[in-house]
Amino acid sequence: MFLSEINLQNFRNYSKLKLKFKKNINIFIGNNAQGKTNILESIYFLSITKSHRTTKENFLIKDNEVMTKVTGKVKNESISKKYEVMLNTNGKRVSINDNPIKKISDYLSNINVVMFCPDDLEIIKGTPHNRRYFLNIEIGQLYNDYLKHIYNYNKILKSRNDYLKNNNYFDKVYFDVLTESLIKENIKIIKYRYNYIELINKYITNIYKDLTKKDNIYLKYETFIDVDEEDIMYKKIKEKYNKSFENELFQKVTLYGAHKDDFSVYIDDIKINNYGSQGQHRIAILSIKLAEVEIFKNIKEVKPILLLDDIFSELDKNKKNNIIKYINNDLQVFITSTDLKNVSRKLLKNADIYKVETAKVVREAK
Repeated sequence: MFLSEINLQNFRNYSKLKLKFKKNINIFIGNNAQGKTNILESIYFLSITKSHRTTKENFLIKDNEVMTKVTGKVKNESISKKYEVMLNTNGKRVSINDNPIKKISDYLSNINVVMFCPDDLEIIKGTPHNRRYFLNIEIGQLYNDYLKHIYNYNKILKSRNDYLKNNNYFDKVYFDVLTESLIKENIKIIKYRYNYIELINKYITNIYKDLTKKDNIYLKYETFIDVDEEDIMYKKIKEKYNKSFENELFQKVTLYGAHKDDFSVYIDDIKINNYGSQGQHRIAILSIKLAEVEIFKNIKEVKPILLLDDIFSELDKNKKNNIIKYINNDLQVFITSTDLKNVSRKLLKNADIYKVETAKVVREAK
């Protein structure tokens, strides 16, 4: 899978920008605040329909404009498709080959990207919400059904919580119907998340060893129920909700469920989420992202587009060289940096280099 062309209209600091790419390494060089990261963000936005930097989507629209549009052509084997995401104050529209897609969940998982950026450190040291959001985005790229379970779960959870807050007549039969639906969605989501964490653990050990010469790293999924056969999980979750009913009624909120899931990262059997160093967090999250590349290749049989925002500035020479085997393996890679000196010479040999300055992008002649 690779992006052959992208067109930006009123995206961040770009009024109009059209770039064509080959299936190789693309490096954007320039000072800070010139628009390098905006290009990677636009690729992510084309794939995920969200920004990796902000939840306030109106920030993506160029100042004094009312809409933004990102269009791209993506080739997967011999098939080329046109994708488009348009955002304005009324909402978001997506299309494939100029055919509107009604549900964004049906658009997602078509373009697979793996993004690494400085803010990703918050996945490890940030809140459980950050880690659930990470799981939802990444699993959703693999399995379209997962996003539908998340949508259903959130809808049912809201109805259940609203009903718990209801101070008027309480219909226990109706409440039990909501609980029954929530249990079923819990099981699906938990199993997807558990299996995904296990997939990361399958690949992360060797990657982390390549980067650090150490191999004791793993992720631990944390939820309110043991992962087991679905019928066993159903009985245990139902029992959990039955026992907590009076307490939930008193607190007027659903106390248990996938909406409180989390995961921890362990190095040398020590949880590093709150106590690890900046360096440990950086290498751990990079290892997780590179493990995701392997998951796409082996589970979905797709080579994802790899987006690396300012990855090399804080890595030593050995770690830079060890990363090359993962990002120079027939993947399309987009890299930003303030200085070519930060980028390995081995990567520069096969790279297309773009100079970015005040929202102008010029490809340098080889």
